[in-house]
Amino acid sequence: MQNLPAKYFPDLTAGQVEKLCALKDIYSFWNSQINVISRKDFGNFEIHHVLHSLAIAKIISFRDGSELLDIGTGGGFPGIPLAILFPGSTFTLLDSIRKKIKVVTEVSKSLGLDNVIPLCMRAEEHKGIYDFIVCRAVTTFREIVRLSDGKIRETGKNDLPGGIFAFKGGNLDEELEGFRDRTTVYPVGGYFEEEWFKEKYVVYMPVKT
Repeated sequence: MQNLPAKYFPDLTAGQVEKLCALKDIYSFWNSQINVISRKDFGNFEIHHVLHSLAIAKIISFRDGSELLDIGTGGGFPGIPLAILFPGSTFTLLDSIRKKIKVVTEVSKSLGLDNVIPLCMRAEEHKGIYDFIVCRAVTTFREIVRLSDGKIRETGKNDLPGGIFAFKGGNLDEELEGFRDRTTVYPVGGYFEEEWFKEKYVVYMPVKT
């Protein structure tokens, strides 16, 4: 790996850097068996998947004991990179497709991530309650809000109130219609200099305003 996480997160431990750098080889092995990342896109793995997932960590540093739900995690993004960064927090990685959860399970085992809980289930059926929900490239923001209903606790445990962190791209005017007064949009290009991050955003919405 290009060691981009260490570039942008200089306080990472040697163990965290080692795990983040190991991700590409581990995913390369599993992706050859169960396609969870586009093979065309795999050459951009470090930037498009690992570093992108870590953008949330530029906005908030989850405190130990925080519980997070990654809705529609796919192959484990953003949940697995965030779990490496925040070993004191618990990440439930939820997806309805069993083969994707198998990859999440095996990657977590390979890295020794005991703070990752893989779960094969539809978001509508899951009844857990969390401090934050994270989601990346899943569905519309309105649908994410619907899927998150009743799953976020009001808490002052972290520097931001419990809520949703959603990765989005492009023009958000239409997608955030009706939510503008409740959301904060963080441009990922403000944290990372790579060209790909232009017009990439993290949208945060607290459970209550």
